[in-house]
Amino acid sequence: MGHTISFFEKDTDYYRSRRDLTSCDYCDLVLYERWENIRSQALEDARSADVVVTASYVPEGRRINDEILALDRPLRVFYDLDTPVTLRNLGAGEAEYVRCDQLPGFDLVLSFTGGKVLEDLEHIYGVRLARPLYGCVDPNDYLRVEPRQEFACDLSCMATYAPDRQHKVDELFLEPARRNPQKQFMLAGPLYPGEQPWPANVRRAEHVAPPAHPAFYSSSRITLNVTREEMARNGWCPSGRFFEAAACGTPLLSDWWEGLDWFFDVVHDIRVVARAEHVENALNLPDSELHALAAHARERTLDDHTGQVRARQFLQYLEEARTAVSAEKSEAAR
Repeated sequence: MGHTISFFEKDTDYYRSRRDLTSCDYCDLVLYERWENIRSQALEDARSADVVVTASYVPEGRRINDEILALDRPLRVFYDLDTPVTLRNLGAGEAEYVRCDQLPGFDLVLSFTGGKVLEDLEHIYGVRLARPLYGCVDPNDYLRVEPRQEFACDLSCMATYAPDRQHKVDELFLEPARRNPQKQFMLAGPLYPGEQPWPANVRRAEHVAPPAHPAFYSSSRITLNVTREEMARNGWCPSGRFFEAAACGTPLLSDWWEGLDWFFDVVHDIRVVARAEHVENALNLPDSELHALAAHARERTLDDHTGQVRARQFLQYLEEARTAVSAEKSEAAR
């Protein structure tokens, strides 16, 4: 769209072992080991930029926020990928990557979660402008491909272990597996306890690299989305995995949360499940019905949930914030 981007990322052990790229043609990617080593370059780039974005979980985020908020020229933006968790942590003290007093200093706060948390950001935390910027998918990377035997299954689930999600994984994934030993199940994601007693028909993958995601979904007859409890309580929290699976033409099951029906038609696009029986009913649907669901969800995703759509939304929010900043400066001058 005519903009240039510099992206600074701390080279942590966890991401280093799973990194899918070290350079790309759509931004200047800078990996650094210590903020002190890169600080001068980063702040020099920031001073000359139109927009500077920092985010949740950025190492040394509170210090970096202070340095960004001290800049006059660029729009200052904070993007929270886990807003309910951030607000819980702020309510209990402080988050590692942002302080309560910093939030009102940003010209725009973007949230991966919508709904009530946006009102809380503005009315309780004094944020000037809070807007949702949800997950998305690149349809050039996520599309139907040849299935791979290592991922072949009747039901898949891609989810990192989290204590507040595990009871849903037990009910909606493991229990259907126990009841249907003739079917194959595939659970992908890190951090699950080693002593977990997996049913014999459940295969595990600790990590599926992003380039292999299309094959993972294309090899699944159905895939399941399971939302962390804290996110589900707030609602308006679509995982990027949702859109990846839909773009690959894989039928979707999901637990319910407020706002789900804004992203997908819960009759024609996906099936909502709350108990093991609901999952079993979906597994017994004919292929023709599953294919129809997947086709509807894919069409909706390509219309409303691509990276191109989110980029346009992002630019719209920036113009909204720029207008608000100009009005504030005019009022101050008067």
